[in-house]
Amino acid sequence: MSQEPDPERLKALESKLAKHRKIDVAKPDRDNFAQGEMAWRMVIELVSGLGIGFGIGYTIDVLAGTLPIFMVVFTLLGLIAGVRVMMRTAAELNTQTEAAKASEEEGK
Repeated sequence: MSQEPDPERLKALESKLAKHRKIDVAKPDRDNFAQGEMAWRMVIELVSGLGIGFGIGYTIDVLAGTLPIFMVVFTLLGLIAGVRVMMRTAAELNTQTEAAKASEEEGK
């Protein structure tokens, strides 16, 4: 029971472990997730614009007693604001993509 471990077997085991450690597991591509994140960001911006516009319009209508005039107007303004923010986000994404392509071409 008090035998010393065989050094040759230990070396063989270490080499097997080292070989298995070198095998890389394929990591998910971060770019695929970035596109999805950007799409959800745009959807949230649009829905937020609509919701905020609706809330402001409905509140003004309730306080002024003019249902649904301001609700419709501010919902449309919220839609316009949401679309503008989405377009700004799309331009930002386009700029990032072009910068990445330029850096790749420069690195070649």
